[in-house]
Amino acid sequence: MERLAQRLEVAQRALTSLVALVSEPYSTVVRDASIQRFEYTVEAVWKAAKAVLADRYGVDVASPKAVVRAAMENGLLTEEQARLALAMVDHRNLTSHTYNEALADEIFAALPAYRALMQDWLGALLRS
Repeated sequence: MERLAQRLEVAQRALTSLVALVSEPYSTVVRDASIQRFEYTVEAVWKAAKAVLADRYGVDVASPKAVVRAAMENGLLTEEQARLALAMVDHRNLTSHTYNEALADEIFAALPAYRALMQDWLGALLRS
């Protein structure tokens, strides 16, 4: 249980750090910092979901996409949220290529929807 609480706390802190950049005026530095924070927030949230699934639902899955699917199957995400979460994982996997300006702009443009999704998902994890 302690490990689960730690995973949830790390995810909350990561998400808070991502949300903190929302009020900053746009610049390439803010864009790049947002993408970096997005990257580690996605990691923290899916790992928290993995821990919740194992601890509270007896579901053992190992990859981010399997965690998303299991979260949907166990009522922690809607089907629409799961589709968005799968796209978010794909974008997270592309973050090492954000030297490509068009890709960086694409990921940055998707961040508001991803932030909202992760807030909802983390809320569902905390309530479960």
